[in-house]
Amino acid sequence: MGRKIKTRVDEQLLDSIFILEHEWKQIQSIMDRSIEPSEDGMFKENLAQAKYLYLLREARRRKIRAIRYR
Repeated sequence: MGRKIKTRVDEQLLDSIFILEHEWKQIQSIMDRSIEPSEDGMFKENLAQAKYLYLLREARRRKIRAIRYR
């Protein structure tokens, strides 16, 4: 039973990583195209990046690897 729970949590972690990566890149793209980026926009970009990098470190700590084809 413990292995099933770990697998499920690992899958959720990977899903979250891919969602946050997309969100971060989307915000980054908007900020790159902005003439005068707002402080709120920069905060959101930095927050999304921090969340993404945190989850990547967690996945590395848990020795999770995944390749998704788009």
